[in-house]
Amino acid sequence: MLAADSKVVYAPVNDSANAQPAGDWRQIIGPVEPFLEAVGRRLAKQVKAFDPDIARYADYALNGQGKHLRAALVALTAKASGKVDDAHVTVAVIIEMVHLATLVHDDVIDEADIRRGRPTLAANWSNEIAVLFGDCLFAHALKLAASFPTPEVCRAVAMATNTVCSGEILQLQHQRDFRFTREKYFKVLEMKTAELFALSCELSGGLSGVSAERRMALRRFGLAFGTAYQVYDDCVDLFGSEVVAGKSLGTDLAKGKLTLPVLLLWERADAADRARLRELVEGWQANSIKRLAELLARHEALGASLAIIRQYLEQARQSLLALPASNGRAGLLGLTEYLARQAEALGSVRESGL
Repeated sequence: MLAADSKVVYAPVNDSANAQPAGDWRQIIGPVEPFLEAVGRRLAKQVKAFDPDIARYADYALNGQGKHLRAALVALTAKASGKVDDAHVTVAVIIEMVHLATLVHDDVIDEADIRRGRPTLAANWSNEIAVLFGDCLFAHALKLAASFPTPEVCRAVAMATNTVCSGEILQLQHQRDFRFTREKYFKVLEMKTAELFALSCELSGGLSGVSAERRMALRRFGLAFGTAYQVYDDCVDLFGSEVVAGKSLGTDLAKGKLTLPVLLLWERADAADRARLRELVEGWQANSIKRLAELLARHEALGASLAIIRQYLEQARQSLLALPASNGRAGLLGLTEYLARQAEALGSVRESGL
């Protein structure tokens, strides 16, 4: 696993002739916007596949506002591989539905009230309905995967879903456990988040007919990019703004989940600060975040976390060297630059005291 003081040095990946603008999400996904619109329409149509009495839950879950990042990975990977067709849209819908199911369940576990700027499904109805409807989403995704002529897609989706849920279980096993090492943390991240990123890239490449070597390179890209994304998301939970993030924040430590900034703080702290940190985590209250913020700032946990995000993003870029330089590869590179900008902006806001 990458460490904050890693000495690994990579040669820069530079597709300057075809590079996408790094700072604007709409510019990055512009070339695949028709694909994402098709995914959105297909997701909306899935509402009709559910029993009419629960269709309102499906409509609420499937028509929420989101970036469809995993669908964008499917599209940009297909573009990099030279072939995009309806099968890619179907795979993107499947992966988005699995992802949405995990979000529905996560919001129950975390007791979150807000997701994508509106009440969670659990907050609107109940935890019981949210859990059961999340199961329905998983099942429907597998049903769609089984519609492919070969079992490969269904098998890959089922295995990835198992990995994601297993990662969530591993994280729950280590609530408030300061023996939870960085190595274990990154294993959990790879399982619970990065796996669906990897699946998006790998399945998309497979549908486009790329070689086994390039499929593995795409999978490595997804794992590294997905890990960087989750580290960023964990930082947002501690250092971000609910208005900007559009979801409940501070839920990780409220549920005893030790994320990278906290683990780095634990590693760097002396005995006295470790005792303060343990006291905060074990007796977490709404105002604990202010005391924690002082400890995080004292030991520069955000800066160290951002350095690790940069390392994973560079690892993702290196994986793309197995692909031919193209507009498609530049699109995937653009995603890494976009996330890098988002992460640095988070650091800038904290340093400015806003």
